Amino acid sequence: MSFTREIKRDLLKTVPKEREEGFALLGAMLTAGGDLRADGFTFTSEDEDVSAYFMTLTEQLFRAPAEVVGAERDPKRGRDKLTFSHAGSTAELFEPPETEEAARAFLKGAFLGGGSCTLPHAGAKTGYHLEVVFPAREDAETFSDLLDGMQLIGNIVVRGEKYVVYLKSREAISDFLAVLGAYGALSTLETVTAAREESNNENRVSNCYQGNADKAAIASAGQVVAIGKLASEGRLAALAEPLRTAAQARLENPELSLAELADLIGVTKSCLNHRMRKLLELSRRS
Repeated sequence: MSFTREIKRDLLKTVPKEREEGFALLGAMLTAGGDLRADGFTFTSEDEDVSAYFMTLTEQLFRAPAEVVGAERDPKRGRDKLTFSHAGSTAELFEPPETEEAARAFLKGAFLGGGSCTLPHAGAKTGYHLEVVFPAREDAETFSDLLDGMQLIGNIVVRGEKYVVYLKSREAISDFLAVLGAYGALSTLETVTAAREESNNENRVSNCYQGNADKAAIASAGQVVAIGKLASEGRLAALAEPLRTAAQARLENPELSLAELADLIGVTKSCLNHRMRKLLELSRRS
């Protein structure tokens, strides 16, 4: 199940009991996913559960459910896209939400009508993204204003002939789900976030190890070059035995770290580091 469908499943669990909330929810569904007029409305959905919810809601509010007036098969998704129609006065659907509960209902309806949300997947560059698409700018602005009233900040962008209100951060999406009461989806979000954070930590540790390994390889290469210079100039053989032992060990084991090389010749890492610095210093002297 996609994360969008999981959110919608949470939102479909309850039907508003108060008429004001019901009209706010239905009005938002229509502004995002339908066509709302003074003498009626149409609504289109490819989600069977959303369609059933829509019919229940219209029957509750108008004492008669909306009628199915069209069904079209979507070959890409393998689903039927249903279109509903309802005739009659819709004045109450145009009323702006005046209470906090009505505002929450409007946010729910807008997401059910035109919302989607994606979460980052392992290895993917895309991040958290929630959006609701509206045909009209004023409806997008109404939705954005209601988000502001809930201390949520949404951005509006134009996409073709549509207006999209979106949230991009995990924190904002988490707060949005909490406001809407989508607690099952919120739990999933927290699980994904924890897994992503663990993966990021593992990557940071891996990168740190890799960085240290790269530094060790560069240091080893510099030591080999310095020792090779001393050998080619005939100065290596004249050095004290501890320095010659260290030099020979490095030439024979360029892939070993300083700690591994120190264990090999039976000295401390600090001691071997001192000898390597001495060899580098001698090689720089002409």
